[in-house]
Amino acid sequence: MDIARRNNVSVTGNPQGPVVVLAHGFGCDQNMWRLTVPALADDYRLVLFDYVGSGGSDPSAFSEARYASLEGYAQDVVEVCEALDLRDAVFVGHSVSAMIGVLAAERAPERIGALAMVAPSPRYIDDVDYHGGFSAEDIDELMASMEANYLGWSAAMAPAIMGNAERPELGEELTGSFCATDPDMARVFARATFLSDSREDLKKVDVPTLILECAQDVIAPREVGAFVHGAIPGSTLVTLGATGHCPHLSAPEATNTALSGFLAGLR
Repeated sequence: MDIARRNNVSVTGNPQGPVVVLAHGFGCDQNMWRLTVPALADDYRLVLFDYVGSGGSDPSAFSEARYASLEGYAQDVVEVCEALDLRDAVFVGHSVSAMIGVLAAERAPERIGALAMVAPSPRYIDDVDYHGGFSAEDIDELMASMEANYLGWSAAMAPAIMGNAERPELGEELTGSFCATDPDMARVFARATFLSDSREDLKKVDVPTLILECAQDVIAPREVGAFVHGAIPGSTLVTLGATGHCPHLSAPEATNTALSGFLAGLR
C-alpha cells in the first residue's frame, strides 16, 4: 500500500532539521496548519498528512471497522511514521489528534519522542469528578443531528467550534472544511471522537508534553486542560489568550510562539 498516497502525505521545511508531525482534528485537513508551517519551516522537517476519510486522502482506503475507534487513526500515524522511517518525531495534534498521538506514541515509542497537544480532550462527556463539557444527552443530540442533516449540522456547529464570532470568515472556513468531508466517513470519525475516553491512556505518557489550551473553548473547557496536565507527569500547560477551539487559525502568533518555545527546549 502506498501510505503517502493513502494519507496525502507532504514533507516540507528543513530536510536536516528535527522532525515535527502536524496532525489535524475532526472535520479538518492538513491545510489547517498553513499559518504554522512558515513559523517552523526554517528549523524543522515538517510532515503533514490527512487521516483516511479527510482532506486529500484516498477514500477507497476507508474502512468503518478500522476507523470506528481512535486506534484506527493512531495506526495511520504509525504507518506514516514507518513509511518515512521517522525517529523521535515531535507529534503536534489538534483536538482529537492529541489523543490519537498518545495512542500512536504508546504503539511506536521509537517513532514519537514528544507530544504537543493543541486544545486536547481525553473525554468529551462529563463523568463523576470529571468535566468534559458535554452531557451524554448532548452528544446523543449532536450525533442525531449529524445523522439527520450533515450539511446543516456543519453550518451550525463549525462557527460555534471556531468561536470568534466577530471574525466570521474563520467559522466559514471551518464550515467549508466540514462540508468537504464525506458525510458517512465524517459520522464514523465523529463517533470515534465524541464517544472516546482516553483518560487512562494519559497516565502512560512518558515523553515531554506541551498542552496548549484556549482561555475560552466550548469543546475543551479549561477544566479539561487542567485534567490533562495533572494526568501527564512533567507536562507543561500553556493557556493561550485565545477564543475557540482552533487557535492555530484564530491566534496563530501565540500558538506558534508556544510551539516554537517547546520545540527549542527539546533540541
